[in-house]
Amino acid sequence: MKRLIGTHARAVRAPIISQGDDLQKIVVDSILDAAKSDGFELKDRDIIGITESLLARAQGNYLEITEIAQETRTLFPDHFVVLFPILSRNRFSHILKGLAMSGRNITVMLSYPSDEVGNHLMDPDAMYAANLNPHKDVLSRQEFRRLFGHEFKHPFTGLDYIDLYMDLAVDNNIEVVLANDPLSALEFSKDVLVATIHNRNHMKNLLLANGGNRIIALDEMATKPGRSGGYNPEYGLLGSNLAGKSRLKLFPRDAQQFCDGIQKILFEKTGKTVEVLVYGDGAFKDPVGKIWELADPVVSPGFTNGLRGTPNEIKMKYIADNELAGLSQEEAQRQLKQMITQKGNNLLGQNASLGTTPRQLTDLLGTLCDLLSGSGDKGTPIIHIQGYFDNYASA
Repeated sequence: MKRLIGTHARAVRAPIISQGDDLQKIVVDSILDAAKSDGFELKDRDIIGITESLLARAQGNYLEITEIAQETRTLFPDHFVVLFPILSRNRFSHILKGLAMSGRNITVMLSYPSDEVGNHLMDPDAMYAANLNPHKDVLSRQEFRRLFGHEFKHPFTGLDYIDLYMDLAVDNNIEVVLANDPLSALEFSKDVLVATIHNRNHMKNLLLANGGNRIIALDEMATKPGRSGGYNPEYGLLGSNLAGKSRLKLFPRDAQQFCDGIQKILFEKTGKTVEVLVYGDGAFKDPVGKIWELADPVVSPGFTNGLRGTPNEIKMKYIADNELAGLSQEEAQRQLKQMITQKGNNLLGQNASLGTTPRQLTDLLGTLCDLLSGSGDKGTPIIHIQGYFDNYASA
């Protein structure tokens, strides 16, 4: 009987992970136990995804916010601007709390009508009705309240983020302004903490080229072990999450070595070469709330070599509508399979790939993993994917 199933994925339950646990062994045991329980076998080029929070927890990669305060006093001798942070209790409120505990005066410059990942401060229609030019107008907090009051709340959390961030001040050392031109930050201070996630390097270069003095980004803080031991040499505070009243869980370290280790152990136990990735946020946008999910600096901070690059696929719909048009179903299937098996190693720019989206494999797979595991109480932080590299011509 011909094969009818292509790619399929399983969400695998795992025990509660604690600091110091041998996570490689736990992941391997969980996968092998699931295979035995559910009646499947590992195959070459299967994919195992592990959520980043498990690795960070096993590493004990936590940071006390008092350490943020201490580092801030070292980095900024006086008043500074926090440029374009996202609106988030989980992602940024504790960082700002630590910054405020430094005792430095802080101007928090928020972008509008929404932040970098789509969290809105105001209704865009109301913004234009107020005759605001988002490309150049800088609003004080008082001007914002005069125009929009307190009526607009975040549609998912019900929060007013300006109030939330103002309430984190120590001795009234936080002020909030709204702007979209990053150079306007330099009108408040020549010292700037760039809080954007995905365009931070561009922002830093722009500010430095236009008279900025101390220009630091979030990925340059918490890069070395401090008192609590938590740090990330590559991403610093980016990718962190609230982990209690006074600490953050940082993005995991050494994810590459972790993935390579699991691949090695599974090969020794099964003789199969599987691919492994650590994943965080998926790269997708909510069509209702308009929020882009990716608040982590990358979808996958570590993955095995077989997951590098982008898919090399022909677009079946395009081929079916053009080159296979008018053929019998049997002949169309035969020719399509032949085209797939004979496709080159790089279809970039060719009509056969027209309409395929050239995204990184790890972004696609990490998004699949994130959607499947969820962020609530499913208890399935390990994902097993099978048949992802198969195609219509696979036996």
